[in-house]
Amino acid sequence: MDGFDEQAQQPAPPVTFTGRKTVVAAAVAVVLIAGALLIRPARTGDDARPPGPSERAASAVGLGAPAAAVDLTALVADREKWLAGHADDDASWAVLGSAYLEQARRTADSGWYPKAEKALKRSLEVRPVEKGNFDAMTGMGALANARRDFGTGRKWGELVRAQAPRRWTAYPVLVDAYTGLGDYKGAQRAMDRLMELRPGLAAYLRAAQVYRDRGWREDAVVALEHAAGAAKAPVEKAYVLFRLGELSFERGETSEALRQYEAALRTDPAQAEALGGRARALAGLGREGEAVRDYRLALGRAAEPRLALELGELLESLGREAEARAPYGTLAALAARGGHDGVDESVVLGLYEADHGDAGSAVRRLTAEWGRHKNVQVADALGWALHRTGDDAAALEYAKKATEQGLRSADFAYHRAVIERGVGDEAGARRHLQEAMRTNPRFSPVRGPLAKEALESVGQPPPGGPEHMQPTTPWTPPDLPKPNPKPKPKPKPAKPAPGGKSSPAGV
Repeated sequence: MDGFDEQAQQPAPPVTFTGRKTVVAAAVAVVLIAGALLIRPARTGDDARPPGPSERAASAVGLGAPAAAVDLTALVADREKWLAGHADDDASWAVLGSAYLEQARRTADSGWYPKAEKALKRSLEVRPVEKGNFDAMTGMGALANARRDFGTGRKWGELVRAQAPRRWTAYPVLVDAYTGLGDYKGAQRAMDRLMELRPGLAAYLRAAQVYRDRGWREDAVVALEHAAGAAKAPVEKAYVLFRLGELSFERGETSEALRQYEAALRTDPAQAEALGGRARALAGLGREGEAVRDYRLALGRAAEPRLALELGELLESLGREAEARAPYGTLAALAARGGHDGVDESVVLGLYEADHGDAGSAVRRLTAEWGRHKNVQVADALGWALHRTGDDAAALEYAKKATEQGLRSADFAYHRAVIERGVGDEAGARRHLQEAMRTNPRFSPVRGPLAKEALESVGQPPPGGPEHMQPTTPWTPPDLPKPNPKPKPKPKPAKPAPGGKSSPAGV
């Protein structure tokens, strides 16, 4: 048997909501969308009641799926009330930690992370690692990944895998951790194992992530289509639609991306991520006023530093520099709060500082981050920061690391092209500017027009091909040696006549 039986080892406490008592699964808990623990409701065979809000949320976070806001709120309230009188219930502490993690994902509020850490550590105090508290261990790995501490995430995921190799919930954590560390082959191996043990929504979402990072866009789309088929609740379907929109936008299919984002919002109007995506697509389509509106709405629902950076750059592209200072200030405040709560915002802060602040500070910040996490996002940001300080020779090494893994990003290609132009490689700059425009000509309201302008100024290669490809003198046939004449074949000897005597010639 696989991890299903391993997760049903303790009886679940009663769960109270709307005046009724039901039974929730024994072992539970895990992560935002990333790393899933299984919770199975313990119902009798003749219990035909539909699951209540807290049960729906417990099942969602247990399966690594998004949970609806109202259900999540019910689950948090239910477990907090239960634990007030049952402080030694390790399973419920793990459930509560997972619910806090999902709250952090939905709201982008880093204040939920310390709460999740406290609940998961309490679960491990009651039932330590040595006794196989896999729910809390997996939750700790998911928490570390959410904070972008991928080394710690890998440690927890590998610890669970070492003790229970067939426990599928360890593998979403490992996929995210290996990806964040830049070990893309390791991420693919973990994803393959997850697909063997538990094909479903969490596995298909991880497969799409792995394929996208390797540059296999068609495979990523197919994986998300499978995820859409596996999604049950509206909030799950909305998340898959958002991910499809992200892939479409990266491919330069801006109108299709807008359609996917709007479908996600119709399915789950509280989907803040899709609202931010719609803002990005609207900006790409030249509908800047609507884009500004959606960015502000998205930041009101889920204040993410990257959304604040995108809004600031959009306002700058419109000549509204004074207004742009507000989202830039929001970005700095969000990053500071995230740092206080243990969240690593080095990449977005480094990109902001490189273009709008102190590029030297960005280099120092991102160099330290590269020492921890050697992934393509850090490589791209560090290369760009080095370029902004004038060190294009060093910048090119990181730009190559960012673009040669396989991920097709117009931003990465543009950054590399500008750096190559800085070192005098006009051919490389032309090639990567063309790649950026081919991938997504609307990738940024600031850098998109700059990339188009740079490509026009670089121009086309000179006629006649690269240097030394065409001969400078007319071709003349070489003086080749004549082949030796073939020797005449020797006559074959006559065959002896029957009886051992030779026949006379001509007879």
